[in-house]
This record gives sequence, structure tokens and C-alpha cells, in this order.
Amino acid sequence: MAYIDRDGGEHRVDLCDAAAVPFEGCRPVRSFPSWKGQRNYPGLWWAATLGRHVGYESWLERDHAMLLDFDQQVTAFASQPMWLFWTSGGRRRSHAPDWFARKADGTGLMVDCRPLNRIRPRDAEAFAATERACREIGWEFRLAGAPDGVLLANVRWLAGYRHPRHLVGAVADRLLGVFGREKALRDGVERVGDPIAVLPVLFHLLWSGRLAADLSVLLGEYTMVRRVEAA
Repeated sequence: MAYIDRDGGEHRVDLCDAAAVPFEGCRPVRSFPSWKGQRNYPGLWWAATLGRHVGYESWLERDHAMLLDFDQQVTAFASQPMWLFWTSGGRRRSHAPDWFARKADGTGLMVDCRPLNRIRPRDAEAFAATERACREIGWEFRLAGAPDGVLLANVRWLAGYRHPRHLVGAVADRLLGVFGREKALRDGVERVGDPIAVLPVLFHLLWSGRLAADLSVLLGEYTMVRRVEAA
């Protein structure tokens, strides 16, 4: 396994030593180039979890970066922070997994993004090798296809309010008080004040996990919202 630390130093470690490496703070081992006629769409995602941008190579990777950013169990994540090496059929193979995430319990999560109907045999071998490595280290592995459309639409909407500038303290406190008992989104917002001023704060609280709602159905004025009690 090879990686580049946050200061640009290049390192190699055995799998048995990988659990101690803070991959969530490492630099990408690959670049994210773009060119005319390119079929995928690379770019940058501003991660609220990190307070900085992370790179992605496709819209599918961007969607899963957004979901990692939204996941309250993820404390940090990094794009393509390592090379994995193995031998297959007498030939040396390598693979850079799309995402590494550090979870709140200290364990790791490796994510590879690929539409499930576009996995070629060579890709399947790489994903299987990554899963074996994760199992040996004690990490979770996730092969991620297209997310649920409704969940994605809801999280994408909330992501528009992920920046801390949307956290207005006095309004947030009133919203948390009003939604101490579950009620419809519109009802709670109107109790606090002008929806134009209140809704951005509510969406930020939903993004940050201080308020909760059922995101398996589209968010709307009658969505039931409740305060999340601190653990």
C-alpha cells in the first residue's frame, strides 16, 4: 500500500500497519484531469465535514462525496488517498479506491463508486482485492452504485445550506425548541418567524443532524421534523 501524507511525503506500508495511518488526511495519489470530449466529469466538492474541497472524477463520485459529507457517523474523508497493490496471474496490479472515510468509532470505510451494470471483469477483480484488504485491516468496504433518487434529491437540497454561514444562533435555538416535539416543517417554521429567514437555518440543522426527518420521501411543507437529542 502506498500513500502521500498531507505534507507531500510518499510512503509505503504493509496491510498490517495500515490501520494506524490517518488516510483521511492524505493527499490524492492521482490527479483529476479534464479534457475536451471527456466522458466523465471531474470537479471539486466543498466538504462541510472538512471545511475544504475534495476532488472527484465523476458525478457518481461527487454524489457519494456528498452522502459521506452528510453522514453524521463520518468525521473525515479523503479522495483516492492510497494505492493498493497485489499480484494476479503473475502480473502486478494496482488500484486507487475512490474514497476513504474515518467513522466516529475510529474505524475506516473504503468506498468504490461504479454503476453496477458497468463493472467489467478487471474492475470486479480490483474491487474484490480492495474488499479483501479491508477485511484484513478491519475496515468496511462499500461498492457504491447509483444512490436512491429521492434520498439524493433531498440531501442535494440540504447540501445547498451546508455552509456554517446558514447557522444563525438565535433562530437555530428557537427551531430546536419548537421541534422538541415532532411537527410539520411548515408549522414549526411559521412559529419561529419569517420563512425566508428561518428556512435556511432549518435546512442547515437538517444537514448537520441536529434536526431529523424521513428523507426516503421528498421534503416538503408537511414533512414531519423533530429535534435530535444529544447522545
